[in-house]
Amino acid sequence: MADVCRMRRRSSVCRGLASLAAALTTAASAAGAQAASASVGDLAPAPAVHDLDGKSVELGTWIGRKPVFLEFWATWCTSCAALMPVVREAHARYGNEVEFVGVNVTVGETPDRVREYLATHQPPFRTLYDDEGVSQRAYDVPATSYVVIIDRQGRIVYTGVGGTQRFDDALRRVTAG
Repeated sequence: MADVCRMRRRSSVCRGLASLAAALTTAASAAGAQAASASVGDLAPAPAVHDLDGKSVELGTWIGRKPVFLEFWATWCTSCAALMPVVREAHARYGNEVEFVGVNVTVGETPDRVREYLATHQPPFRTLYDDEGVSQRAYDVPATSYVVIIDRQGRIVYTGVGGTQRFDDALRRVTAG
């Protein structure tokens, strides 16, 4: 995003996006790996969110039925990029037992841009496109790279933000027994 903004310095949209990206990155860095917006122990919200084709997808399809790994991300998010190897490793280890869902926060995004990113980077999660901010409000998302892990009973067992999270213990707990 920074490269695009350098090319379009006069664009108020670019300046606004750059400010928002900086604020989200600062919040993520300050919050550390165990930030809590949706509280551990709470029942996880299960709102409907759109997919990239605009179709409604109920998070309740998985929440309360099987463990869920939920990441709020964006294509321009540097913390999300830093976290991706850990997400890939977790998916390789727990992907048969845990539903991995990536909710694109849509700030500065279009469905086509997200599709391009998915084709190039192939993240290991089902992608949703929260163009109405429904899930972001439901989880009170503090920043991109926000991860929520939910057990099969629908309770939140982990929340974290930033590119250096380690959630293997939480995934091990939600898949045990």
